[in-house]
Amino acid sequence: MWFLEAANLSTRGIAHAFFGRRGGISEGVYASLNCGPGSNDVRERVIENRRRAIATLSPDANLVTLYQVHGADVVEVIEPWPIPHNPKADALVTNRPGIALGILTADCAPILLADPEARVIGAAHAGWGGAIAGVTDSVIAAMVKLGARAGQIRAAIGPCISQSAYEVGPEFESRFVARNPENGRFFTPSRRANHWQFDLPAYVAQRLTDAGVASVETLGACTYAREDDFFSYRRTTHRKEPDYGRQLSAIALL
Repeated sequence: MWFLEAANLSTRGIAHAFFGRRGGISEGVYASLNCGPGSNDVRERVIENRRRAIATLSPDANLVTLYQVHGADVVEVIEPWPIPHNPKADALVTNRPGIALGILTADCAPILLADPEARVIGAAHAGWGGAIAGVTDSVIAAMVKLGARAGQIRAAIGPCISQSAYEVGPEFESRFVARNPENGRFFTPSRRANHWQFDLPAYVAQRLTDAGVASVETLGACTYAREDDFFSYRRTTHRKEPDYGRQLSAIALL
């Protein structure tokens, strides 16, 4: 099973993985490790793909994911739930071993977090909407509530769309700059007049740094450019394909 890891999360007692699209049984536009129940893929294939991923991560763990809505709400996970009962939120935290916190993405930024000393973990989904709404602040606050300390939390930003592939319109750039004039540094002019290229991973990394976490690692893997490795909503849209798969990023306490 192919996946990426972050050096700052590779520590004893914690398992994590940023999976791509390789190693599953789905076909067509979903080939092959589509872990997203929100897609129109055959449900049994999605379930098997998720099983394979978690068997690689931590065979005894129970995977939980969300009905992601591009907001900043966080769910504390006490026990696992089945797919039909995925709560509407964009981040998860727990201090319980045997629960794998999962985030599903196809260009948005998956964030995995851990305080190894307090044994508290978190996971967040940060598209531009969740990022500007403060999902990073929310997940850190929820981890602190469980006993973590911001200065001990390590965060890793997984595969997501890169700045060179993320063109946005003027109203998008204006919204970020109106929130904070310093946000202008995350935009560079596009080839098209009055358009911009937005650096989502850099913006998310800055939000994490501003929150005082101990370390932030960005994997730098572009979902749009690396078609063989990752699903991409924007690539699918540009090609006018009917649907797209979602890759899984997950973290668990051992």
